[in-house]
Amino acid sequence: MEKIHLVTTEQIDWKKIEEIIADGTKIVLSGEVIEKINRCRNYLDTRLEKEDEIIYGINTGFGSLCDTVISKENLGQLQKNLVMSHACGVGEEVPREITKLMLLLKIQSLSYGNSGVQVATVQRLADLYNHDILPVVYTYGSLGASGDLAPLAHMSLPLLGMGDVDMKEERKKAADVIQTLGWDPIDLQSKEGLALLNGTQFMSAYGVHLCLRVFKLSRLADVIAALSLEAFDGRIEPFHELIQQIRPHQGQIVTARRIRWLLEGSELINRQKAHVQDPYSFRCIPQVHGATKDSINYVAYVFRNEINSVTDNPTIFPEEDLIISAGNFHGQPLALALDNLAIAMSEIGNISERRTYQLVSGTRGLPPFLVADSGLNSGFMIPQYTAASMVSHNKQLCTPSSVDSIESSQGQEDHVSMGANAATKAYRVMTNLERILAIELYNAAQAFEFRRPAHTSPYLEKFLEAYREKVSFVKDDKVMYPDIEASVKFLQEVELDLPEDLLMYRDYSPEDMK
Repeated sequence: MEKIHLVTTEQIDWKKIEEIIADGTKIVLSGEVIEKINRCRNYLDTRLEKEDEIIYGINTGFGSLCDTVISKENLGQLQKNLVMSHACGVGEEVPREITKLMLLLKIQSLSYGNSGVQVATVQRLADLYNHDILPVVYTYGSLGASGDLAPLAHMSLPLLGMGDVDMKEERKKAADVIQTLGWDPIDLQSKEGLALLNGTQFMSAYGVHLCLRVFKLSRLADVIAALSLEAFDGRIEPFHELIQQIRPHQGQIVTARRIRWLLEGSELINRQKAHVQDPYSFRCIPQVHGATKDSINYVAYVFRNEINSVTDNPTIFPEEDLIISAGNFHGQPLALALDNLAIAMSEIGNISERRTYQLVSGTRGLPPFLVADSGLNSGFMIPQYTAASMVSHNKQLCTPSSVDSIESSQGQEDHVSMGANAATKAYRVMTNLERILAIELYNAAQAFEFRRPAHTSPYLEKFLEAYREKVSFVKDDKVMYPDIEASVKFLQEVELDLPEDLLMYRDYSPEDMK
């Protein structure tokens, strides 16, 4: 049976986003949404016919050209020119899954009936989504303030029968695709180009994708840290509930509770220890992982608000008989959140690499570099180097974009968020984090074999068993990058079955901020 998502004006949450982006889900505009879009479009047409007024972006130029009045017969051409002239993106191509999210989030934003677009325009965006025809969008071009102008222009070109698209893993000209499908190019009306380009859907798509990925990576970090703790013969006391109660940060409490649950039934964690305490990278897991969880909560709150918002300009309120030129396209809330997320992800990678370093250090009864015949074998010496290089790269990437600004459009747009740069940097941090965690797992699984025949908890034994189906124990030196790649793929594919009370932020809502 075909999966359908009916676009309404109701808020979408993280669970709904996950359902929508599942393979094969089709987008259908509800009757309510069609009515709201039509009402707003009719109001705008009527107002332009009846009144001889100047309205920014509708019958004027853009940016510093806002005082240049455009004649009624050229209003459609004005919007087409806008899309064409702003398609100036360069750099790497945006990943397909993020481009598809851009389409989805633009559809949602335009569906509230405050943007003045035609139903046909929103429907064409849905058609592209439903046929998996993804516009080719480039990384650079947005300052994160006037809207994500260049990226959204590239996203919009196929509506005009222009630009390139990816369809069935082939690069094609949009003009050829729409001709084959029997579609006509959209004839943009007044305001429509501006509605398509003004908005935060480039930043938002990255943010949504990052949130969905880091929700899982945060959980994986706890599971892998618990395994490393076992392999290092660590202590359970730092995870005691009383410790968390006297410093009750939500993320810290959940992390400690999760680690305790993961280690239930472990033979290793409950045996007597020869050492009094563990290094910080083990002892402070609740505090460090927990702080990242709290940051993720904040970021999830920001992006859930954003994906349920109208972010173009000017904004139209038919019932109030108002057209207001303002700044909902400004990406400052997203830029700050994305910088926060990058730092939070970087710190999870930072402490992960420190645990890897401890595991290869030849202490706690583990052989140097986790091989029995070290010297002849270098063992796990260099995977730690690889993790360390990515940790340092993440630190460099975490210089905040949101503190930067640059003047554009002859001074009319004199403060920008740089949220688009924050988004693409955070994406690279996330990718590095996934690899760093994969290397920790690679080391922890190897180290744990030197604790046999002792056993860890049933949950971690099952996790290890699944991992060993993909990556084997290393007895002698070998080429290791395929094992690291397999470890990354394992993290991407493994399903974590955790109790509901050990989860956070899947359905984070504005009420939680009160």
